[in-house]
Amino acid sequence: MIDTHCHIDLYSHPTEVAAAADRAGVLTVIVTNLPSAFERALPFVETMRNIRLALGLHPLVAEQHKCELQKFRELIDKTSYIGEIGLDFSRAGYATREIQIESFRYVLKALQGRPKFVTLHSRQAESVVLELLEEEQQGPVVFHWYSGALSTLATAVRLGHFFSINPAMINSPNGKKIIEALPQDRILTETDGPFVKIGRRLAIPSDVSIVENYLARAWRMEQREVRLKIRTNFFELIQPLQQFTN
Repeated sequence: MIDTHCHIDLYSHPTEVAAAADRAGVLTVIVTNLPSAFERALPFVETMRNIRLALGLHPLVAEQHKCELQKFRELIDKTSYIGEIGLDFSRAGYATREIQIESFRYVLKALQGRPKFVTLHSRQAESVVLELLEEEQQGPVVFHWYSGALSTLATAVRLGHFFSINPAMINSPNGKKIIEALPQDRILTETDGPFVKIGRRLAIPSDVSIVENYLARAWRMEQREVRLKIRTNFFELIQPLQQFTN
């Protein structure tokens, strides 16, 4: 199984969650919100075979970006995974819109000439995210928990981008519409734990099996076939990134 987007450092016992995912054989991309968080987490997970730590600059902590931009550039070659980055123009992030754009552009420029696996945030900013990706000639990337317009989704698909699906999306009417509109070869799985819950508990990486089950029913496949498809999608995305070290 593959969890392409999980905030393991935000659980109350992050090392235990990471170790459990590693033992279970769930290839897990741990996203971080700031370069300083990446730096703190790295010693705890760098020996775990199935864990990939991503370098992030989250849009909802934009007030802290100024002090972290240089550290982002200093750490960029320590991983082949980038996230969570992007833009958030919802009520929660709109006040820092200009800072976010400046930071996102900085990150995209820093990535030039450095092929990476990129998982990004685009809530209520999907079209601007696409514009900046095109301006800086970056992609394909993974749109995590996409929730925007289907017309923008179609443009992102045409441009070659991927999309990660979590358990919350399969329980949402809008999420289901988005999943139905996606080609099978552009879909990946994620949990976005601990922000997604399964009943009353926090989602953990192995809960991507819930998404696999949903897709198996939707695609009229066996779950093992869906898992193989997701793995194929993931490795087709990362195969061109020849310098993966992590």
